[in-house]
Amino acid sequence: MRKYLTYFRIRFIGGLQYRAAALAGISTQFAWGFLYILLYSAFYRADPTGFPMEFQQLASYVWLQQAFLALFMNWYYDSDILGMISGGTIAYELVRPLDIYVLWFTKTVAARVSRAVLRCFPILIVAFLLPDPYGLTLPPTPLHAVMFVLTMVLGMFVVTAFSMLIYCACFYTVNATGVRMVAQAVADFLSGGELPLPFMPAAMRRVIELTPFGVMQNLPFRIYSGNITGNEMWFLTGMQLLWTTALILIGWFWMRAALKKVVVQGG
Repeated sequence: MRKYLTYFRIRFIGGLQYRAAALAGISTQFAWGFLYILLYSAFYRADPTGFPMEFQQLASYVWLQQAFLALFMNWYYDSDILGMISGGTIAYELVRPLDIYVLWFTKTVAARVSRAVLRCFPILIVAFLLPDPYGLTLPPTPLHAVMFVLTMVLGMFVVTAFSMLIYCACFYTVNATGVRMVAQAVADFLSGGELPLPFMPAAMRRVIELTPFGVMQNLPFRIYSGNITGNEMWFLTGMQLLWTTALILIGWFWMRAALKKVVVQGG
């Protein structure tokens, strides 16, 4: 375990070096955050009744989504890992005395956390300073705050485990672009990246919440805003634990099966 923690620290510190990229990302996420809030504000002012979320809850959801985008973005795939799979340099990874699945999982988590740390604080500070109901508010109870942190960590693990499945699938393709594009489009929409799940048809939302996509960013952000509470919060957190375990196990066994048949050409 110590060697993986050391690798995490190295990758995390390396990710903190890209400050210029972080500044560009912060400005972009501020723009998207204000754009989304102004867009939804127009709909709420036109007809303030019948919406599944209070506008304040929606504003908190949007700002949290922008602040922690790096943790949950489904379009992030490590170019080094994809290059190893397609180019054959995975041979160097196979000679290391490490489990390649755990190594790549650690690398992906470190990259996501380092990017989030660089970007989240300026967005959160500004969002807290905005006037109601356009800004970010505190969770309704201390329990919601604790559950937000717990489900956000587990949600990041679910996203990372899902991306590991895509890496496994890339062992069976000549070009990984198609697999990645389909996966990221489906995952981003079903996880609430484009539209919060409460705004979807009720029957569709109930089905999505039982899938791994429903317990990615959707769950922690709605818990923070108070849109999910009580028994529903505990049930969906249990689903999140289930999917975290299931996806990691599936990915680990699939990786072992893929590596038994991997062919590295050249020399």
